[in-house]
Amino acid sequence: MEKVVKRFLEYVKFDTKSDPESNTCPSTSKQKLLGEYLVQELKELGLTDANMDENGYLMATLPSNLDKDVPTIGFIAHMDTSPDMSGENVQPKLIENYDGGEIILNQEENIILSPKDSPELKNYVGDTLITTDGTTLLGADNKAGIAEIVTAIEYLVNNPEIKHGTIKIGFTPDEEIGRGADLFNVEQFGADFAYTIDGGRIGELEYENFNAAGVKIKVKGRNVHPGYAKNKMINSMIIAMELNSMLPPQERPESTTGYEGFFHLVSIKGDVEETSLQYIIRDHCRVTFEKRKQMMVEIINLLNFKYGEGTVQLDIKDSYYNMKEKIEPVIEIVEKAKEAMIEVGVTPIISPVRGGTDGARLSYMKLPCPNIFTGGHNFHGRYEYIPVNSMKKAVEVILKTIEIYTR
Repeated sequence: MEKVVKRFLEYVKFDTKSDPESNTCPSTSKQKLLGEYLVQELKELGLTDANMDENGYLMATLPSNLDKDVPTIGFIAHMDTSPDMSGENVQPKLIENYDGGEIILNQEENIILSPKDSPELKNYVGDTLITTDGTTLLGADNKAGIAEIVTAIEYLVNNPEIKHGTIKIGFTPDEEIGRGADLFNVEQFGADFAYTIDGGRIGELEYENFNAAGVKIKVKGRNVHPGYAKNKMINSMIIAMELNSMLPPQERPESTTGYEGFFHLVSIKGDVEETSLQYIIRDHCRVTFEKRKQMMVEIINLLNFKYGEGTVQLDIKDSYYNMKEKIEPVIEIVEKAKEAMIEVGVTPIISPVRGGTDGARLSYMKLPCPNIFTGGHNFHGRYEYIPVNSMKKAVEVILKTIEIYTR
């Protein structure tokens, strides 16, 4: 437990925020600083082939110590943190023996982590929690996953009597902006299948995720002095508001759960002359996903009919698809992870990912990748936290999963 916590607290010192506006890979060079640190750490553990390529993808191998053939298993996590909030100068707080009440993250700014807003906190009474100081995110997504994988590998290295097959380690950049698998070399990685350690609460085991698309919209207007604007002005912001009002209000992230999909307005910037909007579209069902994209097309066509051709420009690009289709033919890899959880005293929670992981895209690149919990909560914001016992159990699940494949 002490080792996984120590590692995590060291990793969050690195600001690895990714940048969706960048065209480089990695999108921010600072991600490679953590990668370089991890390469050195893995080499010191004896993984002599540990390396990071020019695009920030790190791979390493723990060779088998068995005299029989067993599957080569990969464990994957991502190094970047969300662009939604600062990951610079993270100052974690350790709340020991949590009493179930409110946690003051920042006295000066009156920032409080409360069970009223995060009722699952009540599940961790008596545990030690790692929180933010209220001014940054924490980075448990996904530095907790990295810490858990490295700690499991260290345990195997230090206990050579424990039998295991070949284990592959992969740490990627830019997962948070949907590019984590873009340049991942599956053939070089060399695993038969892998697990992303990138889930949330303890027990999560996921092999379904959203189908996802990104939408960019540009609305053209015409600016005229407002005193003389009748029948002349076209206010691009008003058209943008009209566009958004035509999407079903009950199908937004704040109104959906489980398998329910949504349209999410990510950003809007504009003036009378021009307004830009960005949406993401999500749905677990491929058929409904396609219908959502078609709805967006029909809305834009209607607005262009109303205001003139070319007034509204639309760009839709698919980001990733539901990995269920690729996991079901090898569902035994999910069953073995489930078995591992039960054996270490964790209740498996098999549920759909309301998001995506590198594993979703990698599964379509012939590397099936179910997703296992890290233990964190409230990712991407100032209220992010992770219970220490959940991190410990994630390490145990990794080790037990490896063991099960040797039987």
